[in-house]
Amino acid sequence: MRVDDFDYYLPQELIAQHPAERRDGSRLLVVHRDTGLLEHRQFPDMLEYLRPGDCLVMNDSRVIPARLRGFKQSTGAKAEFLLLSPNEDGSWNALVRPGKKLKPGDIVRFSDAPFLEAEIEAYGPGDEGIRRVRFRHDGVFMEVLEQVGAVPLPPYIDREAEPEDRQRYQTVYSRFDGSV
Repeated sequence: MRVDDFDYYLPQELIAQHPAERRDGSRLLVVHRDTGLLEHRQFPDMLEYLRPGDCLVMNDSRVIPARLRGFKQSTGAKAEFLLLSPNEDGSWNALVRPGKKLKPGDIVRFSDAPFLEAEIEAYGPGDEGIRRVRFRHDGVFMEVLEQVGAVPLPPYIDREAEPEDRQRYQTVYSRFDGSV
């Protein structure tokens, strides 16, 4: 199997730019593997397709407000971070933009109240814009992130995150922080 086996054309106008008003109003595409028949259904209809012995995987990790916008302290240039994962030493791996202009030693300021800034510590693997960063902040980091960060929307959603997105893009099964 090849990754490009999953490529397909999807017209821009068919890409939802906001979540369904009601969670149970989400659409469900059912593919009958034996016949190739496609059915357009609603999410609550999923129960009709589950059989004894099926495995249902549920995501219980909460989406964190992992998108940060700030400026490079030395130049004032805009900078953006997408936090990917924490490291054991307290630093974070982050996708940064502009990747080529943010180098080890650079400081990015995100907020004065609450105070939040980051120092680029090292390049990530493959230099694909990933950096290891260390945050300086007032208080508990995750609480500061809740105030300063934004929900990371997928790149195919062509709009800025809105306050209600924090709840609407959150799984109702979330029990612990972790998704970006």
